[in-house]
Amino acid sequence: MDGNYYMIHDYLIFIAVFAVFFFLTVSIYLFIQNQRLKNKNLRLFQNNKLIEQKLHEVQLEHIGTKLNPHLFKNILNSVQSHAYQTYMSLDKLANVLDYILYESNNKFVSPKEELSFALSLIEINKIKVNPLFDFRIKSKIDKSDPVFEEKIFAPMLSVDLIENAFKHTDFLAQDSFISIFLELEGGIFSMKVSNKASLKNVLHKDHGGFGSQSLEKNMRQKLLI
Repeated sequence: MDGNYYMIHDYLIFIAVFAVFFFLTVSIYLFIQNQRLKNKNLRLFQNNKLIEQKLHEVQLEHIGTKLNPHLFKNILNSVQSHAYQTYMSLDKLANVLDYILYESNNKFVSPKEELSFALSLIEINKIKVNPLFDFRIKSKIDKSDPVFEEKIFAPMLSVDLIENAFKHTDFLAQDSFISIFLELEGGIFSMKVSNKASLKNVLHKDHGGFGSQSLEKNMRQKLLI
């Protein structure tokens, strides 16, 4: 009886020890697996963040690649436009100065020369005006007309008309305009200038009218010759 008791007691102890060992083994295994999963999830999280960062950098790089040339092209076009405008303005100014220095000393100039001077002077005056302003500059010139290159004009007949058109225009009015029409046909050269006058310049001036006097003087000179 005592022998059986001890056998059962030992058997129970063995089972208990085995159960504890098994439990510890399973716990350790599960703990190790859990740590591995945690480490794996951490690595995945870090890799995911790294991928997101790289993707963000690539997107920014892609946007920068698209934007920078576009902005650069706009800036270049703007600079080119101003450079071209400056070049054209200097070219027109050179034409005007040549005409004033050399041709104006002559008794007569041709319609061709006066026309070139008038158009250059118009372009120079247009620089200081808003590009959207209503300019109506037209010319109808018959270059085959016999008088086109003949010396028949007193020089600078057109200067006063052009200068006064710009000087006395109301540039702030919405319906403001400057209209200049030049025509050579049938041996007759004509120039028609009109504008919307500024009210500020309508007042009578005791000391003024130099442009009108100059124009009248040139016209009288032409008629007397």
